[in-house]
Amino acid sequence: MPKKIPSKDPRQEDRRTAMAQRRVGEGARCACGESRPEALMPGSNPIICFECQRRKRGHSDRDDHHMFGASNSPATINIPTNDHVADLTVEQRKWPPKTLENPDRSPLLSGAAHIRGFIDTVIYLMEKFLLWVAELLEFLDTFLEQELGRKWWKSELESFDRDQSEAD
Repeated sequence: MPKKIPSKDPRQEDRRTAMAQRRVGEGARCACGESRPEALMPGSNPIICFECQRRKRGHSDRDDHHMFGASNSPATINIPTNDHVADLTVEQRKWPPKTLENPDRSPLLSGAAHIRGFIDTVIYLMEKFLLWVAELLEFLDTFLEQELGRKWWKSELESFDRDQSEAD
């Protein structure tokens, strides 16, 4: 599983994760392998994640996430349920409550929610769809270095040397 971009407040993050872990039990895991405590249904026996529970009932395992908060915009993105509850909803709970709830429909708070929601969504998408590529490339570089030598690209792959290409 790819790493996550570090939290702005690691202590608060650890506290929230520990509380969620206590709700489902230490080391809890769904049969599908899901182990994020926020994605596991508290009190289920056996432990089951939200996506598996929905599939079991014949429902969609995807959610429409209000990326700017439902009080600020009707715009949604469709994402896997476990990612909704364990990633994006968790991030929204870190917002100032006044911004997320925006009871008086302040355009300034709505603007703040749009900025926060955009940032959370872009980070989620980068972690989900890009971070694993960086990790794969780093792993492959180490592998090629072990197999072909420290400057493995100074061979038939020399055309991929960006420094050399830019000098031409």
